[in-house]
Amino acid sequence: MKYHPIDRKLFIKNRTNFMTKMKSNSVAVFNSNDIYPISADSTMPFEQHRDIFYLSGVDQEESVLLLFPDSPKEKFREVLFLRETNEHIAVWEGEKLTKEKAFENSGIRTVYWLQDFEKVFFEIMSYADAVYYNTNEHYRAAVETETREDRFIKWSKEKYPAHPVMKSNPILQRLRSVKDQIEIDLIQQACDITEKGFRRLLGFVKPGVWEYEIEAELMHEFLRNRSKKFAYTPIIASGNNANVLHYIENNQQCNAGELILMDVAAEYANYSSDMSRTIPVSGRYTDRQKAVYNAVLRVKDEATKMLVPGTLWEQYHVEVGKIMTSELLGLGLLDKADVQNENEDWPAYKKYFMHGTSHHMGLDTHDYGLLHEPMQANMVFTVEPGIYIPDEGFGIRIEDDVVVQETGAPFNLMRNIPIEADEIEELMNS
Repeated sequence: MKYHPIDRKLFIKNRTNFMTKMKSNSVAVFNSNDIYPISADSTMPFEQHRDIFYLSGVDQEESVLLLFPDSPKEKFREVLFLRETNEHIAVWEGEKLTKEKAFENSGIRTVYWLQDFEKVFFEIMSYADAVYYNTNEHYRAAVETETREDRFIKWSKEKYPAHPVMKSNPILQRLRSVKDQIEIDLIQQACDITEKGFRRLLGFVKPGVWEYEIEAELMHEFLRNRSKKFAYTPIIASGNNANVLHYIENNQQCNAGELILMDVAAEYANYSSDMSRTIPVSGRYTDRQKAVYNAVLRVKDEATKMLVPGTLWEQYHVEVGKIMTSELLGLGLLDKADVQNENEDWPAYKKYFMHGTSHHMGLDTHDYGLLHEPMQANMVFTVEPGIYIPDEGFGIRIEDDVVVQETGAPFNLMRNIPIEADEIEELMNS
């Protein structure tokens, strides 16, 4: 892996927290992701299932984790199964985890090769009364592919039909949404790498540059700082492209006088950062562009202050909408009649700001979190308001990542990334 080793006490703590939430005498199973084919013998780069990584630190395909805290045999309370490595695999694919290295990474002492799974699992299921399966129940999930986890669940239900079934996901939604300090430090590293990429761009962007050239500059900086990739598909949207919320073609030339909306960020050790900045191609904002930019920034700053323990998700977005409405009135994009006659299911401000302001962030860019429960300290959120004006040929989004604190304002993990319009202009013209 490109990233530095992670202290295994994080994964030990995560497993302990999960197991305390399990029903008595039950076993939980977590599978790695598949390596997905493209065609012929080509495959997509491997991405580990975030849940097994969260609980074990194992970042390798064909791995399985079992947790059985009430096992009558101590060795079965935490069990890892790995693909057996050998000299041939090492030559063709590179080093894989040995049993010793797996223990170093995870703190799990019982490690078997995957070929022993069915035999060991049979013994464990003979002791267990119920089984936890790991299904994807994220509120944004739309999975059409049958995953390795899906295939395991299907096989296990046929093999052990008498065992009652429970879900791991509700436990993980709560646990993963509140970050350990080690996790916050890893997200901070991802944000710091993102900062280096953004600062690199400020001296690079000029009229005539292509969106994909900007993408290449970012990827260069991310890779050289131990990030393996963008945390998500990068959006580099010049001019009116910014008014397509998920514009990812990045194939247009950037012209003098335009703005470039960039929603781009690095990952580090599977942890995401998530940044948006909007900069002027020519190095200077017009008066109108700067007025809209500063309006978005004020909304972001005010919204950030509301990310405190006890805040409810739906009410938060209602309050942000009120702030945005005020700014849009000030910019002349809305008038009082628009607001007085608005549909409460689609308020007037939604014409120019149609997406949400924040989402949980961590191992997934849109991370786990139960939206009906109050915010807690050590949750990490984005704050990303925007104003999109197709008639004027530009859109602006500004986004930082912040950590909710026990008291006071959230801690901004992107506090060092230039954000004020004047600072961006100064750096682009220095």
